[in-house]
Amino acid sequence: MRHGSIPGVHGRVRPLRILGDPVLHAPCEEVTDFGPELAALVEDLFATMYAAHGVGLAANQIGEPVRVFVYDCPDDEDERHLGHVVNPRLVETGGVVVRGAEGCLSLPGLEAGTERHDEAVVTGFTVTGEPVTVRGTGFFARCLQHECDHLEGGIYVDRLTGWRRRKVLRRAARASWSGRAVPAGAPGPPEAGPARPHPGR
Repeated sequence: MRHGSIPGVHGRVRPLRILGDPVLHAPCEEVTDFGPELAALVEDLFATMYAAHGVGLAANQIGEPVRVFVYDCPDDEDERHLGHVVNPRLVETGGVVVRGAEGCLSLPGLEAGTERHDEAVVTGFTVTGEPVTVRGTGFFARCLQHECDHLEGGIYVDRLTGWRRRKVLRRAARASWSGRAVPAGAPGPPEAGPARPHPGR
């Protein structure tokens, strides 16, 4: 990245789709055209993610139902991981299952303890069609699993059960953003959680 442009600098900040939007709840389509439109989408994803202070963002979160996500996320050792994956596949999870706080830009200000493996491997392609493999541990592994879920039409709330799920859904129904798109740079609602970033935030 040292000799390349800064991700997102040429991108456009797009409104974020919110819980309940149909585009968030359906599997995304494979990318078949690795041309300028894909490159522009990746730039928009980075620009929107940074504007919203997130660590990862999937294409359907800005209304594009295609299999692409970007990330700029630390692991548990605070090592930075920066990149994107086109047509990602979560090919391996391992290690221990950890319940950790997880939030999402499509549910601003909310979070819940969500179980994830602490090791993950994702394969896919770069924006130019080159094969890529991304390996994550700890918090970064959580981010990779979170973004892959988005592209399958899932959100972290789908992994919750019992009182954790009921609590998040109740708070979402009462939130000021309920039922509408939210500008990526907009301030969070009064019920916003801790400042530490979470996948998709």
